[in-house]
Amino acid sequence: MSRIERKRRRRKVRVERVYDGDTYVRVNSVGSGDNRSFVLIPGIGVSSTYFERLAPHLNEFGPVHALDLPGFGGVPHPASTLTIREYADLVGKVIDELELDDPIIVGHSMGSQVVSDLVSRRPELTTLILIGPVVVPGQRRVLTQAKRFLQASWHEPLTVKVLAISAYALCGFKWFSRVLPEMLKYPIEKALPDIQAHTLVIRGEYDAVAPREWVERVGELLPSSRLWEIPGAAHSVMYAHAEEVAKLCVDHARRTAADGDDDTLRVLEDEASASDDKRPEAPQPEAVLAAVEGRIEETIGIMTNDDDRVEAGKSKAAEAIESIDHD
Repeated sequence: MSRIERKRRRRKVRVERVYDGDTYVRVNSVGSGDNRSFVLIPGIGVSSTYFERLAPHLNEFGPVHALDLPGFGGVPHPASTLTIREYADLVGKVIDELELDDPIIVGHSMGSQVVSDLVSRRPELTTLILIGPVVVPGQRRVLTQAKRFLQASWHEPLTVKVLAISAYALCGFKWFSRVLPEMLKYPIEKALPDIQAHTLVIRGEYDAVAPREWVERVGELLPSSRLWEIPGAAHSVMYAHAEEVAKLCVDHARRTAADGDDDTLRVLEDEASASDDKRPEAPQPEAVLAAVEGRIEETIGIMTNDDDRVEAGKSKAAEAIESIDHD
């Protein structure tokens, strides 16, 4: 198999559903292998697309599974609002249905609450990664979190802003407003001390949603942790700084609690400022067009309940993004 073929295979997205009654989770998988998998859980209102640049870099041990939870990413929401605990149980069901052996669990933003709740109750899961964990105790007010989100969003690249707008449109205000109180009231600080997994916590330098003092407190509450801050990044650090986050995640997956931990927040070397000051070249118009076409194909697949079309659209967009990233 040629290098180009291996890259295309790594970017090929496979889509399946895991049902719990009439409710289902869409599982978007890339990569191959028969060892440990990564399982990725996005935040409130958004979809697995937030992991599309990160996921291919995590295929070190086995497939990478990015989930679209009910109500998000175009997955229909149930009649009643789901709590963080109920979302966590759905993630657990995916792990069981796919027969994943001790996967590496990754949660971003509200996804950090979901995975913390799950892993705190399942000690057989030994490796956890929290990206931009929420919500800071004492700041569980809508206006406070909205202000912090806008502060972080100012530092996000345009691509992330576009992804967010399209994701929130698919989610819809009604479902978002029903789940938001569940996120705000969930006490992640009570789940953290019960987590036996060796845990990596990552924040972006400009992440006002998960400020430095709070992430340091998260490290203190976790029995076994390592903390990293990525310069120049904001709340969606795993998209804008996918390669740096992937390196930290893969290195963490190779470690165990027995290797020791250090809950001191360390700052990753800013490779961009350390290198020569070269402006990145503009992406080729053909690649940008292919990415847009893939997005449209995926959206049509979501709206028509056609997973084959979702799969084709995601794969096309992923291949185009690979080309853009390496121009």
